[in-house]
Amino acid sequence: MALPSSSDVNAAIAATRFGLGAQPGEIEATRADPRGFLKAQIRLEGADQPEGNLGNSAENLIVFQGLRKERKDLKNDAAGQATLKDVQMQIREMAIAEMASRGRLAATTHAAFRERWALFWANHFTVSATKGAVAPIAGSFEREAIRPNVFGRFQDLLLASSEHPAMLLYLDQAQSVGPDSPAGQSAQGRKRQVGLNENLAREIMELHTVGVNGGYSQADVTEFARALTGWSIVRGQGEGGGQARPQGGGRFGRFARAGGGGQGADVGQPGTFTFRPFAHEPGVRHVLNHAYNQDGYNQGRAVLLDLAASPATARHIARKLAIHFVADDPPPALVARLEQSYMASGGRLDVLAATLIDSPEAWEPTAAKFKTPYEFLISSWRVAGAAPDLDNPRKFVGSMTAMGQKPFSPPSPKGWADDTAEWASPDGIIKRMAWSEAAAKVMAAQMDPLEAARSALGARLTPQAETAISRAETRPEAFAVLLMSPEFQRR
Repeated sequence: MALPSSSDVNAAIAATRFGLGAQPGEIEATRADPRGFLKAQIRLEGADQPEGNLGNSAENLIVFQGLRKERKDLKNDAAGQATLKDVQMQIREMAIAEMASRGRLAATTHAAFRERWALFWANHFTVSATKGAVAPIAGSFEREAIRPNVFGRFQDLLLASSEHPAMLLYLDQAQSVGPDSPAGQSAQGRKRQVGLNENLAREIMELHTVGVNGGYSQADVTEFARALTGWSIVRGQGEGGGQARPQGGGRFGRFARAGGGGQGADVGQPGTFTFRPFAHEPGVRHVLNHAYNQDGYNQGRAVLLDLAASPATARHIARKLAIHFVADDPPPALVARLEQSYMASGGRLDVLAATLIDSPEAWEPTAAKFKTPYEFLISSWRVAGAAPDLDNPRKFVGSMTAMGQKPFSPPSPKGWADDTAEWASPDGIIKRMAWSEAAAKVMAAQMDPLEAARSALGARLTPQAETAISRAETRPEAFAVLLMSPEFQRR
């Protein structure tokens, strides 16, 4: 039996490692120029957007606040328990609809590298629906702050995510007040429990930019948190301190409204970004041996821009990308090449994506990465040329939850784990097997198992896997063998 050619192997890698699993005919279409196929998916306007009746964050927060008030009222009404359950379900349905639409995009897109690239950055800048107020806007955060910016400059992606209300609420920045600000001094006089919150500053440094080994101290975190005081959201009329931020801040489409109007009521749509000078800590800030003069909103922004330009940020991002796309213990040469690309391009993510595609280490034939539950489900649908049913989105969401990856609910700001040990547990494998057996019954009625295996894996289909599939007693069993094979579970 002739060994597969390098073009055959690379075509399979392009679809299964850089992408989200091969659709019927995708590997064959990629064979002529796998690298060119991937590079053609890079575009400055960003990633694709899920389709559906999905509100923006401001709209979703307004709906959520209304539902939450209704739920509070019903808790005090013994006769309203049935209605209470209905209100709670309406809140959950917002996240369910987001995930189903996102899953359909991933399962049907012909630009799966572009989608995987967007999903990497969404996990890098994690917000989680485990915090109640974030639940209705975790999906819209991804649509507004992440997807439009994934092939632009890293600094723009960093600003957009840091200013987005989902991040401000998730990391408790919205209520952070400088102790020596007018708001802080006024609160002390009234004995209100307000003050400085360091969560956003810490996670930006530890997770989003320079990394835990980036050379910063606790004093740097505190100073950065002081520079960020005043970054908040419009909560409605009657709340003080709104001021429009200057041009050139982070961008997330129509969401980029700021409050206005000094120390009076917030001006702007509730649920949008605002800067409140009344809550901003006065004075010069010192972060990582740089001095930042008092300049309101621009003080925090200046720190963010310097963090984005840091060599430590380049190293941190380069390693995370190499881990995600290639191996849990990535090749040092690949990490170094990505780091150099980031610094030389000024943090241009389109250039970084092209560098990854051109790196020989990324095309190593051995599949070292183990799929997350989401990746497993999406790649299974892509085998069959199918997608999650938007009319029954709970089924898809329920499958993800059962496998340990509840939609939009990573357990911490670190995001979902990106290593084999987290997802290849015995319990996780058993749940994948149960799902595969059920899915195989549907797939068996649509296509031949061996043809599906060859289409899904191309040159990555080993003789051992092909034999096991061909020897299965029934077509559903053959499909289950395909989905649970090491070749399919890994990328």
